[in-house]
Amino acid sequence: MVKIKQYRIKNHVTQQTLANLIGVSSSSYSKKENDIIKFSLDEAKIISDFFGKTIENIFFGN
Repeated sequence: MVKIKQYRIKNHVTQQTLANLIGVSSSSYSKKENDIIKFSLDEAKIISDFFGKTIENIFFGN
């Protein structure tokens, strides 16, 4: 999930911060960010709201 990682780094946000935001461990979050485990729709909505972007902007396309 390269795009979400780019948003996270650009905005100086740690994996732990996003893990806490969606209520998972940092290990689980890392697996989600690396596309080993999929984000749920609820998690995607929380993260997109956090960054002030749409789900499509954060999770899909270039």
